Amino acid sequence: MTVFLRTERLALRPFTTADADHLFALDNDPEVMRFINGGRPTTLEAIRTRTLPRLLHDHPCWENRGFWAAEERATGAFLGWFEFRPLDDNDPATVELGYRLNRASWGRGYATEGSRALIDKGFTELGVESVTANTMTVNAGSRRVMEKSGLLFLRSFTGDWPEAIPGSEHGEVEYLLTRADWQRRRRGDAEGAAE
Repeated sequence: MTVFLRTERLALRPFTTADADHLFALDNDPEVMRFINGGRPTTLEAIRTRTLPRLLHDHPCWENRGFWAAEERATGAFLGWFEFRPLDDNDPATVELGYRLNRASWGRGYATEGSRALIDKGFTELGVESVTANTMTVNAGSRRVMEKSGLLFLRSFTGDWPEAIPGSEHGEVEYLLTRADWQRRRRGDAEGAAE
């Protein structure tokens, strides 16, 4: 299978319909889904009819996907997924970054490693001008990944939750990284390494 991106420990590849069982297991862990839907279970039918079509969608501006299955390179184990998709199907300028990894992979730096690699690829190869990400205000783990990946806090806001879940009363946060900020960070890293 074609790999979209490799890091030291991860391989990100396009999803296939054969991933339904992996996604079903991922989306039925209440802790994984705590800040998504309050930890409610997802049916296999919903995975096949709603989740997979979204993950299999090709974006015309890239002629490629926006969601990637994440596997551990050493074992081939399915870890979850990364989102790096244009907000406008026909314009790669602004992309949304997201990630959903299984609990076994939490705390091991996979989310940051994959996010940084996607951001670098976006700015160097895909014509991206800015990367945005958002999460619930109370989702400290996801916020840490955004910050460690170089994104900067932009704003707090109140989202339109069709069904409130614990923590949604505190609102959401949005983070942003522009190409200019990314370039400044890289220059600073290079200068620091040269000293």
